[in-house]
Amino acid sequence: MSGRAVPCAPQEIATLFLFEKLTPGQLGRLCTEGRVECFDPGPVYTEGEPATCFYVMIEGTVVLSRRVGGDDVEVSRTSQRGVYSGAMQAYLGDRVPQLYTNSMRVTEQTRFFVLPAQSFADVMREWFPMAAHLLEGLFFGSKNTQRAIGQRERLLALGSLSAGLTHELNNPAAAAVRATATLRERVGKMRHKLAVIARGPYSREALAELIDIQERTAERVAKAPVLSPLEASDREDELADWLEDHGIQEGWRIAPTFVQAGLDTDWLEQVAATVAEDILPGAIGWLNYTVETELLMDEIDDSTTRISHLVDAAKQYAQLDRAPHRSVDVHELLDSTLLMLSGKIGPRIRVVKDYDRSLPDVPAYPAELNQVWTNLVDNAVYAIGSTGGDGTLTVRTAREGDRLLVEFRDTGPGIPADVRSRIFDPFFTTKPVGEGTGLGLDISWRIVVNKHHGSLQVESAPGDTRFQVLLPLTTPEPETTEEPE
Repeated sequence: MSGRAVPCAPQEIATLFLFEKLTPGQLGRLCTEGRVECFDPGPVYTEGEPATCFYVMIEGTVVLSRRVGGDDVEVSRTSQRGVYSGAMQAYLGDRVPQLYTNSMRVTEQTRFFVLPAQSFADVMREWFPMAAHLLEGLFFGSKNTQRAIGQRERLLALGSLSAGLTHELNNPAAAAVRATATLRERVGKMRHKLAVIARGPYSREALAELIDIQERTAERVAKAPVLSPLEASDREDELADWLEDHGIQEGWRIAPTFVQAGLDTDWLEQVAATVAEDILPGAIGWLNYTVETELLMDEIDDSTTRISHLVDAAKQYAQLDRAPHRSVDVHELLDSTLLMLSGKIGPRIRVVKDYDRSLPDVPAYPAELNQVWTNLVDNAVYAIGSTGGDGTLTVRTAREGDRLLVEFRDTGPGIPADVRSRIFDPFFTTKPVGEGTGLGLDISWRIVVNKHHGSLQVESAPGDTRFQVLLPLTTPEPETTEEPE
């Protein structure tokens, strides 16, 4: 938007703090190449447009705002003479995109000194060469530092996740190895027992009955009920007494296995009624091996299933072989992240999932949302740990109008009010030196706001801190130009 041009007086612009040290010749050049414009209330320029001018306010009131999701959020409002905005990075040339990084409007009739971006770049390099070099170094050095530390933070997070995943995989893998070794031993004993039975004076009908009992016992193992510790203990005593009464040696060793398989004295009575008395001890031993092999195979199946689920969770977390932008169920992303971080969360923190499963899928970059969840969960775990390690992490999803809410709530000490406004700033951290880079929330903010057109906000009080991510249920075309650094 263009204002009404009015005469430019070097004496007037010399009263602005930016120009008060300039020589008469320099002031004259500014008035020659620049101009003074008067704007009525309304917009001056809009975020994202080519940055063509540098504005310095002479008198009036300006409001600066940033686009957050679908809303314009006011970031500054001032009537101070000499405040400036616009093409402030023009001196960097084409090394950075020359676009307005915010929107500016005026609320009353306002006069600006307006300098074209190229003229601003020229006078900066000619009049203040050392300052221009220092500013360039500061700008690009900060960007490079942010990129390097961001990569380091991701590597640290990856290492932490790898350690957690290794720990989670170790338990079922070790269980499967132990069960396999024991199963090999039991199958060997079963072959030996079969050879003994085959050499014994047993009729074909007796062997057939024994095989039939074995099959029915295996089926019973698959349907074994879950007993309380007290119920299991009582049944073990009953079985041990029955086995002892029927001349089975060391029945107390066999009883727990039979109870775990769902067998009871009624079942053993059926076995005793089916086979001859002289066969019963061998039949009980044969059935014991059968039960043990079935239980061991169940343990191996359970362990390998857990390993498979962990691998699937890792693939879901990393979004391997998935489109970078697609419609996703946020609950799948949250579950995979919580599983990957379970080792870091530990047993002392209770995780509560308060999900609204009726929520629709949302268009998103799932791998990057997982990075956001990781940062927010990590911060919550750290906060709870700072109070002793015991607490609750609640992950809640809900619908708020045309947006989907994902909230992470922890029972930590809260964020002090005097730093709450800075927590999303790059390199700002409340963690001790060496424990935080100060980029986790900055990266999360840019992923949520810049890439997903959503919002990330925090509410905090002692014992109740909530980070809230709001994602639009629909989104414009996926952005591919800016990746989080």
